[in-house]
Amino acid sequence: MFLTISTTGTPERPATDLGFLLHKHPDKAQAFSTSYGKAHVVYPEASVERCTAALLLEVDAVALVRRGKGKGRGGAPDAALAQYVNDRPYAASSLLAVALSSVFSSAMKGTCQAKPELPARPLPLRVEVPALPARGGADLVRALFEPLGWTVSAEPVALDTEFPEWGDSRYVSLVLEGEQRLADALRHLYVLLPVLDDAKHYWVSSDEVDKLLRAGEGWLPEHPEQKLITSRYLSRRWSLTRQAMERLELVRLAETDDSAVEEIDNAVDEQTDTEEKPVPLAVQRRDAIVGALKATDAARVLDLGCGQGQLVQELLKDTRFAEIVGVDVSMRALTIASRRLKLDRMGERQSERVKLVQGSLAYTDKRLKGYDAAVLSEVIEHLDLPRLPALEYAVFGSARPRTVIVTTPNVEYNVRWETLPAGHVRHGDHRFEWTREEFRGWAGTVAERHGYGVKFVPVGPDDPEVGPPTQMAVFTVSAQNTKNQNTKDQNTKEEKAA
Repeated sequence: MFLTISTTGTPERPATDLGFLLHKHPDKAQAFSTSYGKAHVVYPEASVERCTAALLLEVDAVALVRRGKGKGRGGAPDAALAQYVNDRPYAASSLLAVALSSVFSSAMKGTCQAKPELPARPLPLRVEVPALPARGGADLVRALFEPLGWTVSAEPVALDTEFPEWGDSRYVSLVLEGEQRLADALRHLYVLLPVLDDAKHYWVSSDEVDKLLRAGEGWLPEHPEQKLITSRYLSRRWSLTRQAMERLELVRLAETDDSAVEEIDNAVDEQTDTEEKPVPLAVQRRDAIVGALKATDAARVLDLGCGQGQLVQELLKDTRFAEIVGVDVSMRALTIASRRLKLDRMGERQSERVKLVQGSLAYTDKRLKGYDAAVLSEVIEHLDLPRLPALEYAVFGSARPRTVIVTTPNVEYNVRWETLPAGHVRHGDHRFEWTREEFRGWAGTVAERHGYGVKFVPVGPDDPEVGPPTQMAVFTVSAQNTKNQNTKDQNTKEEKAA
């Protein structure tokens, strides 16, 4: 990835002041290590009249995959070689934005001890990015940068100059020109590069809202494309986007009223606001599962149908769970789980405790054998009923952990959801939702068939008329069955010895 920042000057205000602002001497070539490669800062030209600083980011595509455990932005699983053959080393993205904030952090903050007056001074800047992914084309590039005072040239890059009939690629060659403070220019790039790429190479968490608001200070609240920028920067996570939009509106109102944000946002007195917020059902469900696992002294746990990794993340907080394996058929879900868990930044000892694997629960899988416990949280209702016996055998018959925990919605409780139309299931992908009697009947049959005992635990408020919103079954291999299995294993060893 390559980016240049140029400026012009006079003997009174030499262009080489750019070196003071960037805190990088024009006479030196400097290199900086990053998580995904090496960043180089060089000055192709440095004179009184004109100065250019170049940032070259060498991305190690193999390291990007390894640190991301084969998932994430650097290892998109949409083709066999996509992990290693992709545009990450060449096209401006969130990788380059992170390098900008790391290498030019002082410049982005607008500090310069050597010449304190420089950061506040607008400079005639020219920024060039030869290869910029632009999901939305050149029109979107102009819509994002022109309201900020830039003159924009965004030339589409042909897919192949030898075959013009193939048309243009999704990349543009970008040139920005305008009178800007350097700190503002860097913050514009920091936010808008990943927005145009419409992707990030790391998991987007709540702290990204603070990063966006810091970098967007002074320009984002009034930007006509504020909503698009916010949504894309936060990877379309609606809860984070809503939070950011609300805070941006507060900033706008405060500026309009010439007041501080704290004066506007004073409707709630946090010292006297003692109203208890309800605990989400998903959190109650995870707490119930973790509690049941602790009661069994399980150390090696399977999360079957792990989805986006919320339960895996919760289990990692407790060191009694020495090995946690998340299994899901969806590679996209595993990619999101990898980002949520920050596997690429996890310490070696912690990363040894967790593994994410792709697999279908409709088939036996020898990788799932030998574990203390398995969890099927809100999984069975996503299968067609004729496929349940296959899952039953794969888990209870083949993998055969000592404990199996199954949770599923209680359809009787649906009448308590005011926003759920009568006769509708809770999720569009649910193939069925069982009553308490139906679930107990299925669980009892499974337990008897495979030599397990089973007990039932309510999750959430246990309504005296319709029961709890979630029903949980805890299957445990019966003592007699365990004894029989141990005898069988011993006989097998003796036969092999003979």
